[in-house]
Amino acid sequence: MRPRWRNLALVLLVAGPMVGALAGSRLLAVSGDTRENLRQYTDLVEAARARYGGDVTYRDLVFASIQGMLRTLDPHTNFLAPEAYSSMREKQQASFYGLGILVGMRAGRLTVITPIDGTPASRLGIRAGDIIHRIEGEPTEKLSLDEAVSRLKGPKDSQVRITILRAGFDEPLDLTVTRAEIPQTTVRYSYMIEPATGYIAISDFSRATGDEVARAIDRLRADGMQRLLLDLRNNGGGLLDQAVAVADQFLPPGASIVETRGRVRDSRQGFTAAGNQRAFDLPVVVLVNGGTASAAEILSGAIQDHDVGLVVGAPTWGKGLVQTVYNLSYGAGLALTTAKYYTPSGRLIQRDYSSFFDYYTRADLETPDAAPESQRPEREPDEVFRTDLGRKVYGGGGITPDVEVEPLEVAPFLQFLLSRSAYFTFAVEYSNRHPELGRDWRPGPEVLEEFGKFLVDKGIDSREDVTAGFAEEAHRAYALRQIRAEVLSSKFGIEAAHQVLAEGDAQIQAALSLFPRAAELLAERERLGRAPEVRAEIPATSGRD
Repeated sequence: MRPRWRNLALVLLVAGPMVGALAGSRLLAVSGDTRENLRQYTDLVEAARARYGGDVTYRDLVFASIQGMLRTLDPHTNFLAPEAYSSMREKQQASFYGLGILVGMRAGRLTVITPIDGTPASRLGIRAGDIIHRIEGEPTEKLSLDEAVSRLKGPKDSQVRITILRAGFDEPLDLTVTRAEIPQTTVRYSYMIEPATGYIAISDFSRATGDEVARAIDRLRADGMQRLLLDLRNNGGGLLDQAVAVADQFLPPGASIVETRGRVRDSRQGFTAAGNQRAFDLPVVVLVNGGTASAAEILSGAIQDHDVGLVVGAPTWGKGLVQTVYNLSYGAGLALTTAKYYTPSGRLIQRDYSSFFDYYTRADLETPDAAPESQRPEREPDEVFRTDLGRKVYGGGGITPDVEVEPLEVAPFLQFLLSRSAYFTFAVEYSNRHPELGRDWRPGPEVLEEFGKFLVDKGIDSREDVTAGFAEEAHRAYALRQIRAEVLSSKFGIEAAHQVLAEGDAQIQAALSLFPRAAELLAERERLGRAPEVRAEIPATSGRD
């Protein structure tokens, strides 16, 4: 093992800075200075392995040193150890083989959030609230969520034995589940949020996102959609070609979507709308926040620059560095920054990262964006750009919404109940006692009183604190909404719960009120007959952002 990992140090350190110039397995010659530096490095690894006061492997030292080296470049160039590289590739696939359940940690236990319709789990009667106590006889208490999920997955038609604890049952339930193909959907929600108003939420961009969005739009049109709320909040990005495929469904043919510019000649590429889908001629409002990044910023920026929709919410993350992923030895990968993203108006999406601490904590954004827009300092001339209709949009990193709306703060008492999974646990028990409840069920004051007693009986909080916590009407309304959402989730799935929670989502409710402005934008485009600006004629190709 020692020679293998010492050799890996040499291979990866040579491959890292030069990988963009490699073709297949061909290696470039290295200079005398490079060989000397590599010799010093391997001497250091050997010394640390031999003399460090604790147990450390060559693998740990090599991988950690590679990460440290790459951190001197930018925040997003990243070495992917074999496990991380395999996980990334799996997440980009359109499906995997498993049971068909959404799981999470509730009160420290691996708990079923909801089974997915038509999957092995739903056919076996696995319910929301079931605790997965054992997997193949091994207790799950000490497993992380990722470890547990990886053990539930496996080859197609293989079997996994699980033991379930269910409320109201004295004995555990032993089940043998045959794994089947489970779609990994990135269109997390798609439904009519109001009469004539469609709602689509995209969680990230993987191999099937473009097709998923096209199908969702067709379904919503059939349901009478006349306007669309597109939710990209907390969408961290994904595959570039899928962001292009989604943008193609909202922009006129030939419209620029994004441009990449880098140091080497072939890194400059333009991506334009091909017009492969039916023209989307309805008002659009796009929701974004600080968790909206990369491919999601490409999509929201293109919609904003071409005035085909209104962008609402909070300023986005500002991740505009292009990562090209290269295969390396031993199943590892290198996500190397090779270019930067620019929106159709010319805005650089990437935020300043001269301070990594400020970049990751977003400390550099707090002061200017916390003040009302009228009180913010004037933008520098090179940060002001124009949309197709001449509206001002701003560079300097990320996408600044046309209308900024901050989410409502949740009171500490209510957050505490969320952290203890109190709403979820109560709702599962309540739903089991009331199988007759339908989608139109709304809990009243008596349910809140029962919930308060539950909190005291379970030792979650004292009677005095519960009484004080529900003293305000807004707090009572929030708790009842959470209970209703969890009950409907256990009976009808997570989309039913989302529709309930949307009623109390300040950003969604604000966005719904802004469709007249989005319609005005669309009408102005049509009145002026705006032709799309074509920045490049290079066809879109597959890649990862």
